[in-house]
Amino acid sequence: MEKNLAKMIDHTVLKAETTKEQIVTVCEEAKQHNFYSVCINPTWVKEAASLLSDSEVKVCTVIGFPLGATTSEVKAFETKNAIENGAGEIDMVINIGKLKDGDVDFVKEDIRKVVEAAKEKALVKVIIETCLLTDDEKEIACKLAVEAGADYVKTSTGFSTGGATVHDIKLMRKTVGPDIGVKASGGVRDREAVLAMIEAGATRIGASSGVAIVSGEVGSSDY
Repeated sequence: MEKNLAKMIDHTVLKAETTKEQIVTVCEEAKQHNFYSVCINPTWVKEAASLLSDSEVKVCTVIGFPLGATTSEVKAFETKNAIENGAGEIDMVINIGKLKDGDVDFVKEDIRKVVEAAKEKALVKVIIETCLLTDDEKEIACKLAVEAGADYVKTSTGFSTGGATVHDIKLMRKTVGPDIGVKASGGVRDREAVLAMIEAGATRIGASSGVAIVSGEVGSSDY
């Protein structure tokens, strides 16, 4: 059970004050517990790729993080740069303000530019920041992500007003159908919460409490 659960977890450290020592620890933990990936800020991608080169653990990084308000061109550049440095997965934040304005063409194109920048070299997950959206907006965001060619939709950055909920995972899964991944992130800190998210339709979990989760403990981090 622990091994299977671990392979669904992106072991995460994204706080601004993260140090090299913490990156080393997260990578060592990821290898020890066989997590699917480590999810880190772009500045650490090259370091993590080197540390994980002798393992199956992937390097995941974040783009336009955490606000999603950088330009599409910057997001595309960040994506290409991250892949060059060793990232195999890209978690991008949508332009939330544009979505709330109803500018769906902009949002779709924003996602598409990141997907194109990845050029099948990296899997793309789209963070829609559910805590800031109505259910209708969540559905629209998920549909736009699918239409733009993304591989996953993801609930949260973990840095806004709320994180993943069972309600949102069910809604996202219903919207995207069975063939697109759904990632639950933000506030998922123990095994019970993880299992509830999986039951609701999540296929990946983003958490900084990965070790606690697979050990049956309760993590202390907010992410």
